Amino acid sequence: MNKTVKLVNQWGEFEQKHPGGDIDEFCRYYLAHHKEKPVKGALVGGVVPALIDGLLLKIIGRISKLNMAYANIALKGTGLHQIEEFGILQTIKKEKSPKKTEVIYANLFELSSGTDMLNRLKKRGLIKEYADSEDKRSKRIELTAKGEKVITVCTERIEKNAVMLMNDLPADDKELCIQLLKNIEIKFSALWQKQKGKAFEDIYKEVMTAPKEGKMDKI
Repeated sequence: MNKTVKLVNQWGEFEQKHPGGDIDEFCRYYLAHHKEKPVKGALVGGVVPALIDGLLLKIIGRISKLNMAYANIALKGTGLHQIEEFGILQTIKKEKSPKKTEVIYANLFELSSGTDMLNRLKKRGLIKEYADSEDKRSKRIELTAKGEKVITVCTERIEKNAVMLMNDLPADDKELCIQLLKNIEIKFSALWQKQKGKAFEDIYKEVMTAPKEGKMDKI
């Protein structure tokens, strides 16, 4: 079959299922249904959720755990003990003397556990803190000279770990994954602090009744 005709037929199939869909959504639909590679080995440890939402989150969660495991190996001998410490130092470096609470919440920590981690980094001489000139109740933090050296070494190792884990994924697929998932990360990063203390059913109702940002519910 002529490639143009085949593409037109695929567009017709897509348009029947999603009458309001645009070209970007068609491209995602086409890739999702025609680019799947054979699975080698047991997916998500062999226990595959029946709900597609659950399967997607389980895949993301397991990749996150694997990233943490390999990253922690990469960090051995650097002065950092876990990938979360690296994330905190990166935030401090980027924001340039941020408030302690800003660093903690940016890295999705509870206040108590985030404070404990900052105290450990301070004890190891990687960060220093001082009173906020505008708000004496708040503390600001910055990297020490030792912290700057450590973050330089660790950045190289963590970047190598990221390249290693994503090595089998083509660059275009990486871009597509980021495009598809970034709004979920942005949305819930902004929501989780506001929803602390609420019952799950109340959170569920609040999220599910809010207007959806995309045109298509699924592909």
